Amino acid sequence: MSFSSNVSVHNCSDDKLLCHLRALDQYQLEEFKLGLQSLQLLPENFQQIPWAKLKAADPINLLFLLSEYFPERQMWEVTLKIFENMNLTSLCEEVRVEMKEMAQVQGPQDPNQEEPEMPAKESVHRRTYRERIKTKILVIWDNIPWPEDHIYLRNVTEHKHEELKHLVYPNKTGAQPQTIVLEGMSGVGKTTLVTKVMLHWAEGILFQHRFSYVFYISCHQVKDMKDTTFVDLLSRDWPNSQAPIEESMSHPERLLFIIDGFEEMSIPSNLADSLPCTDWYQQLPVARILFHLLKRELVPMATLLITTRDCRSRNLKELLLNPWFKLIPGFTEEDQEEYFLRYFEDQDEAKKIFHWVRSSQTLFHSCSAPMVCWIVCSCLKRQMVRCPHFQLSTQTTTSLYAYFFSSSFTTAEFNWSRDNWLQQWRALCSLAANGMWSSNFTFAKEDIEHWHLQSPFIDSLFRLHILRKICQWQDICSVFHNGNLSELDLSNSKLNATAMKKLCYELRNSRCKLQKLTCKSVTPVTVLKELVLVLHGNNRLTHLNLSSNNLEIAMSMMIFRTLRHTVCNLKYLWLESCGLTSVVCCYLFMELSKNSSLSFLSLGDNDLSDIKMKRLQKPFENNSIVQLQDDGVRWLCASLSQPECALERLVLWFCQLGVPSCGYLSDALLQNKSLTHLNLRKNHLGDEGVRLLCGALTHPDCSLQNLDLSECSVTVEGCGELANALEHNHHMKVLDIGKNRVQDDGVKRLCNVLKHSQCALNTLGLEKDLYNIVKEELEELQEKGSFLRIMCKWDFNDLEDKWWW
Repeated sequence: MSFSSNVSVHNCSDDKLLCHLRALDQYQLEEFKLGLQSLQLLPENFQQIPWAKLKAADPINLLFLLSEYFPERQMWEVTLKIFENMNLTSLCEEVRVEMKEMAQVQGPQDPNQEEPEMPAKESVHRRTYRERIKTKILVIWDNIPWPEDHIYLRNVTEHKHEELKHLVYPNKTGAQPQTIVLEGMSGVGKTTLVTKVMLHWAEGILFQHRFSYVFYISCHQVKDMKDTTFVDLLSRDWPNSQAPIEESMSHPERLLFIIDGFEEMSIPSNLADSLPCTDWYQQLPVARILFHLLKRELVPMATLLITTRDCRSRNLKELLLNPWFKLIPGFTEEDQEEYFLRYFEDQDEAKKIFHWVRSSQTLFHSCSAPMVCWIVCSCLKRQMVRCPHFQLSTQTTTSLYAYFFSSSFTTAEFNWSRDNWLQQWRALCSLAANGMWSSNFTFAKEDIEHWHLQSPFIDSLFRLHILRKICQWQDICSVFHNGNLSELDLSNSKLNATAMKKLCYELRNSRCKLQKLTCKSVTPVTVLKELVLVLHGNNRLTHLNLSSNNLEIAMSMMIFRTLRHTVCNLKYLWLESCGLTSVVCCYLFMELSKNSSLSFLSLGDNDLSDIKMKRLQKPFENNSIVQLQDDGVRWLCASLSQPECALERLVLWFCQLGVPSCGYLSDALLQNKSLTHLNLRKNHLGDEGVRLLCGALTHPDCSLQNLDLSECSVTVEGCGELANALEHNHHMKVLDIGKNRVQDDGVKRLCNVLKHSQCALNTLGLEKDLYNIVKEELEELQEKGSFLRIMCKWDFNDLEDKWWW
């Protein structure tokens, strides 16, 4: 249910709470919404607000949602708890004061007064199933290509809910209808109506006390299934494909079965003479299972809600026991008139067109379907724009449909001869006709090849939404339920927001054991914001790689802020080549100081010194440029110096770092006791930067064990600094100085240090030509028992060395 953004709030308590919500900035508001998804921050026995409602809510809509799901006292308590979790100290104080004043005004509660009704505690099975159904329906609806200029006349409101309730609650005679049939012509909204029933039950706003479970069976989807059991049929929408049958059977009167599109099922006539079936585990054709369900043999006490075209109503009357029929008329005459008036800007023109449609009984009847209304309006509007002297009298129902279909191809991106076009049109029409005759609207690859439809033509049909691919994403995501998948790589994938939502929802499933997720070069990059839900609600995901995605500031901050939450258990995070700047990384480093789980962070190929920004500065602004240099590392090192920071391995290759960075890093290395691996490859540090680093390396409290200084512009002088540091360092085990200008003298000075018994170095990275110069000295060391390895080319399969990359 949506609320207008200009709704005023009259309750004094609500006014105060609204002020606090409006005081939050964009990122704090997002974090507050995420807090409402955390069960740890919610009172017991209160359900979560669906994320689909929360996601786009502004402060006013958020207040309405809070008041809808929580009594007033709990609403304030939840807000305070989330503010405390967000460390909003001043706001917390204000909320506490206002809660105290409210308690004094309301006075002590009458012990005889009834408590507000609390939602009954539901089983884990039921809650899991509702979440599953809700996500599935939202995914389906997000994938429906509704035209941008389609007019929506109404949403399901409280009034509509009352109408739906009257369908299943006792009628005037006191009898409760247990079989309801919704009949109507194709396209009037029967499936939409029952899908909304399903969605609103899953969201907890309809039939909560009437039905424990609602099962949806699409005849279109199951008609071609192989023989199965009733249990397996019900388990198709269950997260682990194992529905809690005992729980369902214990209260059959609280089950609702929605059977959508009965006209698509072919029920054999000889089934009327078949023996009754009550076995939920008997293997049967789907048509027979539905026959026994409709005959009330499988679940006699359940409620059935069936949709069908009016042409099949007679068949159902013979099959069902005391059915109650309800006509779904679609758009009424008033609805159609309103649609035309809202679609066309010229009201006189709109009335003229509506009266013309009204004069054609066939067209008027077809416009009961909302999408037919849109087709008629869009076709007429296009022709009126193209032809100023357009005459309605020249139009027929056939010409309208033909114009709509043919005009869809006016923007085709390929050129064919007239004969090729005619051939493809005949093939498409033959495919469609064959589908209509056999009531089959799902075509396999073999069908396309049989009619010789060519790829460019098929691709254009996809782009125009005349054909749609059947998404197998649901099947892919269901793999996560078996608990066996531990690693997933989606690199170079093209994902829409709906697919990503579905994936992220499945990753939050308690049965999902996924630990490593890689999303490099994902398009569009905006879908990655859905990962916030995963990081906030999945403590099993430990590895996340988002490299090679141009993360914007807002998206970066949303991801960074989740690191502070206790539920987030991320240990390895790759953000290489993400277009991050020092300003953006500042927010990441602030969260690092509060995070106790992250042990590995790679920021390679990001501009932490804002070099690109400096190049855009004018020449006379050089003073401000100097002040900006290496600010990103300064903020990073401030976080590394915090005792809560648990980072062990840090990768900063090609981050445009200079000498000042080494000074900040040196100070941080003396204070941080957890950091053991540091990769500074391909930064212009020079000998002066190495000298600053060595100031920390010579200190006995420095815990660094692995250091990569390859391609860092180091010369003989810098090599001498390293040699002096290694004389005093008992922790350094791996050092890479490859692709530097250290020359013969520099390497020889290092070799002299390696002869000292206190030197712990066991792996040294060198250029091959330099290794040949000191080869004899190194072999002499190995003969004396040294375990030193010389790496001229790092082994990517080596578990110890692999971490650099």
